[in-house]
Amino acid sequence: MKSRLFLLILFLFNPFWAQSLLAQIPQVPAVVEFADLTVKITPQAQREIQLDVDAQYRNPTYFKVKQERVNLYMPIVERELRNQGVPEDLKYLVIQESGLIPDAVSTSNAVGFWQFKQGTAEEVGLRVDAQIDERKSIAASSRGAAVYLKKHNSQLNNWMTALVSYQMGLGGAKAYFGSQYTGKKIIEVDRNTHWYFKKYLAHKIAYENQISVFVSNQRLAEVQVQGPVTMAALAKRFGVSEDHLKEFNKWAANGKVPAGSYTLYYVKGGELPMEPAVTKSEEKPKSTQTYSASNKNSPAYKQANSFPKISGNTTKANQPNQITVNELDGVQAAKTTSPSKFSEEIGLKEKKFLKLNDMEEGERIETGKYYYTEKKKTSAEVETHVVQPGETLWMISQKYGIRLSSLKSKNRIRRDAELKPGMVLNLREPRKRGEQIPFIPVTQPVQQNRTVTATTETKRVETISKPVEEPSVRSQPERITHTVSSGETLFAISRKYGVSVAEVKSWNNIGSQNIITIGQKLVIFKP
Repeated sequence: MKSRLFLLILFLFNPFWAQSLLAQIPQVPAVVEFADLTVKITPQAQREIQLDVDAQYRNPTYFKVKQERVNLYMPIVERELRNQGVPEDLKYLVIQESGLIPDAVSTSNAVGFWQFKQGTAEEVGLRVDAQIDERKSIAASSRGAAVYLKKHNSQLNNWMTALVSYQMGLGGAKAYFGSQYTGKKIIEVDRNTHWYFKKYLAHKIAYENQISVFVSNQRLAEVQVQGPVTMAALAKRFGVSEDHLKEFNKWAANGKVPAGSYTLYYVKGGELPMEPAVTKSEEKPKSTQTYSASNKNSPAYKQANSFPKISGNTTKANQPNQITVNELDGVQAAKTTSPSKFSEEIGLKEKKFLKLNDMEEGERIETGKYYYTEKKKTSAEVETHVVQPGETLWMISQKYGIRLSSLKSKNRIRRDAELKPGMVLNLREPRKRGEQIPFIPVTQPVQQNRTVTATTETKRVETISKPVEEPSVRSQPERITHTVSSGETLFAISRKYGVSVAEVKSWNNIGSQNIITIGQKLVIFKP
């Protein structure tokens, strides 16, 4: 425990360490070798993937923590993939799926390192019952994932499509890709390539040169133990704490190993790797509270710039039944119009359309924006969202496909006037009564006594007069409306105003495909 605190303190108070990490951010190349494929990446796709790579490095402390987990678990992942004849390149998928958190749970109730639902886990030979959940065992779940991917590749005959099938299933992948990639060894990644594969490439590029870099002397030991036996008894045998064994053996329910032979994991030497910053400590006063990603109720604060996630036939995104938005049926507005005309065009009744999108009568449909044609979810895919300048509750709810009422109730916020830049909103777990909403610094300068007048183009922006209590408030950014013209890209627009592509996407609720259309009006907060 003392060594964990020492490492954390050493890092936090060594800015040169953080700067050196930021200087090492890998750049997305034009060509990548993946499994047995050669992947050619277009310049536009390079920029899109680079945003996700940069996001991995944005918080140096969190990156080092994640890197520590990668170096503990990856040798086992590589071994299990290799034993099943699956290319080791697919090991980066486990980072994408769970961040190597053993008890990670998705909104669709997928669990563990490789995010298996119970039915699928049992199909690949994993045990899931009241005593054992092998989805939380790094070796067993990696073996199951390898079996699953190998089976799909045998039918798809392409490791890229097999990888995407991990997200959409074998039937979904067959329907989505058809036979266009069957047997192909050279593929091109562009703006229309499925977001899941581009997200994978970002994780591969971010971590492939970091394995075995900045590793403590810790390693994950594997020993066979015979049950029934308690973790308390095993802790004494191996010279570690009971909490330590429970942390690395969450596959065993209730801290007990049942009858039979099982693989037990512990860090050699008895030291836990650093937990993700920021960590929660009950010994500190509320005013300085921090949070731990290992705690179910505490989020890892990482801005999600890949939302909304757009997939499907994006060339016909403005037609119904062509795309999904955050895995929900949706459509993109081709022009600014009224809800009545738009709902008629897509074959929905106006009242139903307004209800699905948490909109009110009289609001406008905006060019390039995404709208849902089926009911939004009560929780988002990610844990949290960091509020950016100019955002409203409705914008955030649309970005993640979460119902506006759910977003408000989870955070005990009712009005846009209560939002402040840097505020960390819960998207999955409800905030406890009396719990303070945490803040983190945002790159865009925040505004004090900000007043934005609503127009017909942005009905959801309300007047905010409540002062922001953030320290070091700088000068107010200028709010500009930019109309997209022919040939413009997000990169060119961001360069024009001196902001990042990620910021433009966040301010305008632009999805992972980076789609903008001629005539679309973009909100820019120019420094």
